[in-house]
Amino acid sequence: MAEVDGAEETGQNIIEPDSPQDEGYAESSASSLLSSVPSEVKRLKEEHGRLWATYGKNPYYMPVDDDELDRLDLNHYKYTMVQNDELFLAPIGDHPQNILDLGTGTGIWAIEVADKYPSANVIGTDIAPIQPSWVPPNCTFQIDDAEEDWTFHDNTFDLVHNRDFCQAVRDWPRLIRQSFSAVRPGGYLEFAAVYPVPACDDDTIPEDSAYMEMASSFQEIAKLIDAEPDAAKKWKGWFEEAGFVDVTERIFYIPCSPWAKDKRLKKIGAFELMNVLQGAQGFLVKGYTKEMGKSREGLEILLYRMRKELISGKMHAYVPYYVCYGRKPEQGP
Repeated sequence: MAEVDGAEETGQNIIEPDSPQDEGYAESSASSLLSSVPSEVKRLKEEHGRLWATYGKNPYYMPVDDDELDRLDLNHYKYTMVQNDELFLAPIGDHPQNILDLGTGTGIWAIEVADKYPSANVIGTDIAPIQPSWVPPNCTFQIDDAEEDWTFHDNTFDLVHNRDFCQAVRDWPRLIRQSFSAVRPGGYLEFAAVYPVPACDDDTIPEDSAYMEMASSFQEIAKLIDAEPDAAKKWKGWFEEAGFVDVTERIFYIPCSPWAKDKRLKKIGAFELMNVLQGAQGFLVKGYTKEMGKSREGLEILLYRMRKELISGKMHAYVPYYVCYGRKPEQGP
């Protein structure tokens, strides 16, 4: 089952652009883990003027410093708006008992889910100890790598959730199989992520667009590190192969800036603009200089051009946001 939100088969644009605006959109500019966690796990590495996680089976290609944490929290509110103020879409019921958030980041999703569902024990895992100390009593965080063997009991969780595991996973089918084992019968697995390949309905993207070059560079880096750049488009098939049923794929569209006429989409576009302006350097700097072998100076020029394009509001681009969830079948007699 696939659903595309906001798209009508009328031949019209998926998102209706607003009338031209004055040029310029304003650019505005830690953990509940036990103290016994080894210091080498807690340690962060400085590179390219940013901080990076050092723990994990594979290198993580996005920073984990304060600027990145601010961006992650901003993105949380953006995705919640995209999903019509829902924290997730899987129909798990009103009284879940156990919820697992993989790659929890700042922990903001896990904390809000714990507040909403006091009946649930909510666990967030991540390779970096960047979560806050003050959390709801039913929320805990653990240092863990989702690509390693899990230590959770089988048939435990009402929901296993992940969002934006971009450039983080090398073996998606294995991750999904481990999730299937951990989900209780009748429980759900839900993955969500932006597919970072912009589209446009009215030819307003320049042929030499720096924004498009940035997106293609991000995808190229994912290929070079074997991180499956098209993973979000393949989740549905992988869920079904693992044994999940009633697998649902929903696709939302996120404007690249506040160019949309619809007020809600305009606000979402403003959040996405800030996401890219604040995060693009972190998305690219490690892979662009190491895997692609290009210069830091070249990256800064590309980012400068991209910012000018996006801030102008003249480019009516958008990116798809995939949400895929599936149910583990009930056990037989």
